[in-house]
Amino acid sequence: MSILQETFDGDDSEGDSNVRSVLRAVILAANPLSPSTIAALLGIDHEGVFLRLSSIHSLLVLQEDPDSPVRPFHKSFPDFIVDSTRCTNEQFHVSPPSHHPELLVGCLELMNQRLEKNMCDLPDGVANREINNLHERAKRHLDPALQYACKSWHKHLVDGHTTRTPAIGSTLRRFLEKKFLFWLEVLSVLGAVREAVDALDVAAKSLEVCRVPTFDVLPN
Repeated sequence: MSILQETFDGDDSEGDSNVRSVLRAVILAANPLSPSTIAALLGIDHEGVFLRLSSIHSLLVLQEDPDSPVRPFHKSFPDFIVDSTRCTNEQFHVSPPSHHPELLVGCLELMNQRLEKNMCDLPDGVANREINNLHERAKRHLDPALQYACKSWHKHLVDGHTTRTPAIGSTLRRFLEKKFLFWLEVLSVLGAVREAVDALDVAAKSLEVCRVPTFDVLPN
């Protein structure tokens, strides 16, 4: 708590807000993310992310390489900061149901902006297992932020109440209507098609709870 109080001194409300957004991404990500990936998901420059993480470096394992994952220094920190009975100051507390939507929107927006047909330039009529350099193609054409978004966006859709926010509901709908097949292609290349089953199950339940009208996710 002393470290957090020193970091959030109250003199820079915008800067404090940005630090909290970056910190929430570190705490709530489905797997450890690098500063560059966090920057892409939050729509800010990676140098700014690194600078903000440096302000709380004593709580995190932070490498000089912006592409290296950031991890809490000890599990006790995320356990503390997500527990409202222990972290009683709302300025510092990270509430998963309240803060997962920020990463959900970041993932959806990134996929809506960047997913395209055959992003890895694969030859027609050839199964993935027949492409010797499939891994290299994926690494070259699909950066870590886009890979994370495709595999993990649904893990930030924590309950049906999330999509009651108009911006989230419309962004999710646009993704399913316009980018659905391209998303499946990426998951296939990454060997993560199973994630599609889980993601669609979560999305269907959320949309049903929110009474969003049904729609055709396949293009005409």
